[in-house]
Amino acid sequence: MKREYHPLTAHHLQGGARYHLPGQNPERVRIDSPALAVMTDLRQIPAATIDVEAPLDAANRFMIRRGVRLLLVTDDERQVLGLITANDILGEKPVQFALERGIKRQEIRVRDIMTPRDKLEVLLHDDLGHAEVGHVVATLQHSGRQHALVIDIDSDGKSQAVRGIFSASQIARQLGVAIHTTEVAQTFAEIGAALGR
Repeated sequence: MKREYHPLTAHHLQGGARYHLPGQNPERVRIDSPALAVMTDLRQIPAATIDVEAPLDAANRFMIRRGVRLLLVTDDERQVLGLITANDILGEKPVQFALERGIKRQEIRVRDIMTPRDKLEVLLHDDLGHAEVGHVVATLQHSGRQHALVIDIDSDGKSQAVRGIFSASQIARQLGVAIHTTEVAQTFAEIGAALGR
């Protein structure tokens, strides 16, 4: 039997209408919520990436447009070469690099400031099934970082793929805690104080 479909009722778009952004209103969580509730899953949200040879200022503009504070540095074959954060771009690293090399800031490339792949520590997606948000907070605090990458390992046990990202600022938003600093230790001290822990 053939089903009959009727058109849906159409409405007019009102002046001043906006559009949603992914992750704009993240779901509220508690410290004992599942860890995966605060992970940005790259199977659902496209990764923010940048070429290793891109100018540093272009990376900063791209972060602002995408509303992110971390970019995966990749090559043409989607291989992750490292990462660069807003703190890397806006902190002392570019100034020190420019002074050491005797160049202008405009000459600095992403490759000059990024954290290379061999210096990155990652979490395994398979290890997160029973983890809670508190475990992620403790991990970020212990490492002194604002972000943690999560990887999948293929069935061959050799091939890795970045599956997701944990972000200290996103976790704080989802916990409902205001952050007034970019320092991880202070950030998580504030979270703990706000949660009464």
